[in-house]
Amino acid sequence: MNRNGILFWIGAALFLVAALLMTQVIGNQYPFFACYVILQFIVLAVAWSILGGYAGYVNFGTSAFFGVGVYTAVFLFKAFGAPLAVQIVAAAAVGAFLGFALGLLTLRMQGIFFSIATIALTIIIETSVTNWRFVGGAAGIQLQRPLGTWPFDDYVQMLFFVQALLVVLAIAIARYIQASWIGRGLQALKDDELAAECTGVPTLRLKVLACVISGSLMCAAGAPAAMYLQYADPSSAFNLNYSVSVLAMSLIGGTAHWAGPVVGAIVLGATQQLLTVTISSEVNVLVLGVMLVLFVVAAPEGIIGLIRRARRNRSGSKA
Repeated sequence: MNRNGILFWIGAALFLVAALLMTQVIGNQYPFFACYVILQFIVLAVAWSILGGYAGYVNFGTSAFFGVGVYTAVFLFKAFGAPLAVQIVAAAAVGAFLGFALGLLTLRMQGIFFSIATIALTIIIETSVTNWRFVGGAAGIQLQRPLGTWPFDDYVQMLFFVQALLVVLAIAIARYIQASWIGRGLQALKDDELAAECTGVPTLRLKVLACVISGSLMCAAGAPAAMYLQYADPSSAFNLNYSVSVLAMSLIGGTAHWAGPVVGAIVLGATQQLLTVTISSEVNVLVLGVMLVLFVVAAPEGIIGLIRRARRNRSGSKA
């Protein structure tokens, strides 16, 4: 393991220790509710970037995978009383299967055609869940959180820490992909898919693999959401705002590096939480649109691109 890898795992360990200490020190539950949402968006944005950033396939199906994760957890909890860990693992497996199916069916499409197909996937799955009475159908379903388990006094604290674990897992996977032959292959097909295929890059296999990993992480991020809200309904679980927000977070942070979606999710997620408390949740959409337009026009490489440009300018001035 190189120096950067060691520093990453040290940072990840410190992050998890800090998250655990928060659950033991802070008595007010609101910080956990707010931070949970930000952590959830970090996982979704990092997962989106594996296909949308590395491979360049703009995926509007985030809400489909997120909703499938929510309802996988709801089904397992209602049918078997499954614990949270089982819900997350099962949701990840379902997401991987769904990503594999989506990859085989649609990844021969390119550009806008692929994006439209992912939107259609969301509509199809949402319609199916709306007519599934066992999980509440269109009216939704109320859920009762179990009691908190040691070392957590409250179930919300446990959900917060579990989402922190998912953040570390998602970032670790994204880092590995970026530095491996998978990331180099995805970058090659993003630059010129036909040329990459002609030089022997297994483009279809790489795209399906990226879709599987991305879908698995998105569904895993959605699994705890039902218990977080104690309620699930199709219109909320499959809300297209998830797709738009995650895309915006990745673009604002920068899609060329694994850190970009993390930065974008923290900046935009924290801004949305602050606006929800101080003004209203409706303002979030306006802020999202304004920030997205500003970054697309003024900084298409995102915040990470701005940081890299500043470093290059500083190095040039010193030379």
